[in-house]
Amino acid sequence: MGTNGMVTSTHYLATMSGIQILLKGGNAIDAGAAVWLSLTVLEPWIVGPAGESPILVYSSDLGRVVAVNGQGTAPKGSTIDWFESHGYELIPPDGFLPAVVPGALDAWILALSNFGTMTFGQVAAPAIQLASRGFPITTNFARAIARSETRFREEWPSSAELYLPKGRLPHPGHIFINPDWARTFKRIVDAEEKERQSGRDVGLDAVRRYFYEGPVARAIVDFTSRFRCRDRYGQEHHGLLTTEDLAEYRGKIENTASVDYRGYTVHKCGPWTQGPVFLQQLRLLEGFDLKSMGHNSAQYLHTWIECAKLAYADREEYYADPDSADVPLDILLSKEYASERRKLVDQEVASMELRPGMREPRRLVKSSRGEDVLGTVHLDTADASGNLLSATPSGGWIPTSPIIPGLGFPLGTRGQMFHLDSSHPEKLVPGKRPSTTLTPSLVTLSDQPYLGFGTPGGDQQDQWNTQLFLNIVEFGMDLQEALDSPSVHTTHFPGSFWPHGASPGEVSVEERIPEEVRKELLAKGHKIIVSRGWSHGRCCAIRCDPENGVIYGAASPRTQTPYAVGW
Repeated sequence: MGTNGMVTSTHYLATMSGIQILLKGGNAIDAGAAVWLSLTVLEPWIVGPAGESPILVYSSDLGRVVAVNGQGTAPKGSTIDWFESHGYELIPPDGFLPAVVPGALDAWILALSNFGTMTFGQVAAPAIQLASRGFPITTNFARAIARSETRFREEWPSSAELYLPKGRLPHPGHIFINPDWARTFKRIVDAEEKERQSGRDVGLDAVRRYFYEGPVARAIVDFTSRFRCRDRYGQEHHGLLTTEDLAEYRGKIENTASVDYRGYTVHKCGPWTQGPVFLQQLRLLEGFDLKSMGHNSAQYLHTWIECAKLAYADREEYYADPDSADVPLDILLSKEYASERRKLVDQEVASMELRPGMREPRRLVKSSRGEDVLGTVHLDTADASGNLLSATPSGGWIPTSPIIPGLGFPLGTRGQMFHLDSSHPEKLVPGKRPSTTLTPSLVTLSDQPYLGFGTPGGDQQDQWNTQLFLNIVEFGMDLQEALDSPSVHTTHFPGSFWPHGASPGEVSVEERIPEEVRKELLAKGHKIIVSRGWSHGRCCAIRCDPENGVIYGAASPRTQTPYAVGW
């Protein structure tokens, strides 16, 4: 608890970076940018500067919530014809071919310019210090490098040079330094300083130009034009990104998608994320008396799972970049639509079909969902002025693309979310944003900031997020209890990531869910997979109490590194 500010994130040192910024007079948006930058140094196997970042901001000046669209676009040369002519049935999950324009940095520059108070140099200082002076790597960091060791040694010498110091695997506690990352961002800060005398916004624009139009962009295109990168299919190709793709990219500030639930207004990013699927679940669930069912009872979990299946079926059928596709969001989020869809929930039998609205249902066939999603990070920040920020950055993973020499980070692979089927809403089109699973959440109460939260976890994010929210609103849990509570998720629907497989009827249940509940779910036809007791997500959350000015923070003990700090 605190009254001046609060920071949560998936790594304790990143949380401390945000606290440093608040203590120096920055606001929640400044602190959020510092946390993101630090996470790209601290957890590079799950987030990097060349990834993407959807951001939700409650601005006390505006008195409302806005979304910052930080999802990059497909290169002009990335077409269905190109992939088909080279023998691809799916876009690979690794290499240079699934790279889209990095959207994250532009998103944070937009957020700082419109809602922050500090310079880029100020918010980047903690991350530059971490990269240049070093920090002890965690067990998860060491394991991530070990999993990629062979590829680093045999295929990616630039990655081996950085992550296998002196040719050896680092161990937990090894002091890791990323000098190229530090030099890159020191040079970006220098570019800002040269222009800052003309104003903070001019300096921030110099940052984006250095990255998207200057030396960083040229280094990206030069490396991907010279180096042929092998992918999952054994093919080797140069990259498709050009300097023009990078120079023309712009993120944007948008209205949120939102619904009211029991007096709370829940805000999400648009259908370029999976965010509206959270809102669709709430629309369906508001027609049930969840509280009387009992928390994590078989009846409650069955109802929740069946509603999740319906919402995710619509995600599969309709969601895409709304600038490039007609997404009927008004219909999908309407009470009338939910009322009709709710009739499909059979309280005794688990559905084995994919049942999108306004379409014929289709039987699902079990197919591989590939390897575990590499992961993501999450952060929330709040300040005493009433600003609240929630962001779920990801992409630019070191296991899926080689380090760009001189920059200290790789490209992203979010383009794997596209489909090469021209009838699919997520069909590949140059300049289109791939829909992302990244999905921060922000809740207002009586038009005031109330709750910011989120978690890593791919397709599971807005399943765990929904349960966290219901734990608070329906079952009266405090923040820590709500995110500590055992959870479930389903993989019934096609996955967002390569190879887009489905597991009809499968439900993963943390082993802390009682055995008798699991047996009742089995009896209803669910295919139960028992997960480790503390393995679902890394939820972080902040709650603001407008009555007494107290700000509450909480972070999941799952994976050990998330942390909340306030004062």
